[in-house]
Amino acid sequence: MGPTASGKTPLALALSRALPVEIVSVDSAQVYRGMDIGTAKPSPSERDAAPHHLIDIIDPTQTYSAARFRTDALRLMNEISARGRTPLLVGGTMLYFKALREGLSELPESDAGVRARLDAEAAARGWPALHAELASVDPATATRLKPTDAQRIQRALEVFRVSGKPMSQLLGQGKSAGLPFRLIELALVPSDRGALHRRIEERFDAMLKVGLVEELRALRERHALRPGLPSMRCVGYRQAWRFLEGELGYRELRSRGIFATRQLAKRQLTWLRATPGTRSFDCLDPAIVARSIEFVRREIQA
Repeated sequence: MGPTASGKTPLALALSRALPVEIVSVDSAQVYRGMDIGTAKPSPSERDAAPHHLIDIIDPTQTYSAARFRTDALRLMNEISARGRTPLLVGGTMLYFKALREGLSELPESDAGVRARLDAEAAARGWPALHAELASVDPATATRLKPTDAQRIQRALEVFRVSGKPMSQLLGQGKSAGLPFRLIELALVPSDRGALHRRIEERFDAMLKVGLVEELRALRERHALRPGLPSMRCVGYRQAWRFLEGELGYRELRSRGIFATRQLAKRQLTWLRATPGTRSFDCLDPAIVARSIEFVRREIQA
């Protein structure tokens, strides 16, 4: 586990060379086909070097949930174990790790019609107005969400409209069964936040240079995309969309993309600090590969 730009992919590949593992992606953006540059997806050669799973499994017009991830990941973990290999879960979508570790409360499946209506309402009235609506039907959920948190406001209102019950009430009910595996949890945490920010800036500049905007333009030509889709809310694509719409200039695209990525990393690190039982390694340590391999080998043998 680790924040964006912490070096998870290189470390995972190093572990795959040292141990009999198969990599399971824990990334809510890398599931989308065609979204390669902005998601920092492993390259074809990297994916050839070790088995990878849960990458390129849906189109960007589709949705993917923590519940579906948990189902897919458990199936893959059992299949990989049956082959005599070890599942290596790699990514930065902390909600997916939490869902896998702790199970999930039963929430209704996504409803495309309800989501489309909510998108239309948000376009007409703004997300703060929908946040106010959420506060009237589910104040407990609304209290923990910012009025601009479009994705979570939409999901909470969708749950209420589909089920007739507040999400906070459903989340308080029983969860699915726990994880039938022993976990070895390794987190990449920078000793210098400024150094991570420099990595983020360099990587976003590299994404722009190799064609992030052009990638999104091609996706818009191939698919019926709209800005409210979960795929188009991903960091980088959200800013590139506004650039293509003429709402942002190139300098604003760059500055807002970097800022949003830093905010994402901050949220990821907050999750990691609150996660018990995790061994942290400095992602800036030149010896991180050797230290990590030694730690995992020792834990596997324990």
